[in-house]
Amino acid sequence: MAPDAVAPDAVAPDAVVRDAGRQRGSVLLLVPAGVLVLVILGAIAVDAAIAFLAQRELAGLATAAANDAAAAAAAGPRYYAPGTGGQVAVDPALARRSVDRSLAGASVPMVAGLQVDVRTTATHVCVTLTGRVAYLFARAVPGAAASAAVTGRGVAAAAQGPPAGPVPTGGDC
Repeated sequence: MAPDAVAPDAVAPDAVVRDAGRQRGSVLLLVPAGVLVLVILGAIAVDAAIAFLAQRELAGLATAAANDAAAAAAAGPRYYAPGTGGQVAVDPALARRSVDRSLAGASVPMVAGLQVDVRTTATHVCVTLTGRVAYLFARAVPGAAASAAVTGRGVAAAAQGPPAGPVPTGGDC
């Protein structure tokens, strides 16, 4: 190759400087857009965590209340009488009173409008707690839901040892 010839892939140094000058301003647009996306994703994660925490707290309360009601059904002469086989029929009124007592001192400050549903089968107590939890960041978004419905459920058996039959689920309880 001749000394004054330019290689085909070579670029003039002043062209590189001109291109770098044009690219410098694009960072000013990309950084705020990226930060905005991260803030929005963080807000969604916080709101989802609030709803999940409320649901777990309601499930814990419901399970504790169901256990208290099953223990109340199992505490007494009917349970220990000969021929019961370690099982006793659950009294729905006794179960409801026991659940109400159990939940009287409990509070979940983030849940509003707490509703209690107590259902019984012959040997099981099912407690379902439902309420609404307010989102922290979604309220700032026009048209977005400001709260979410959360539900916690607990089931307990009034029997010694493992349950004699299947544990009620869904519409069974």
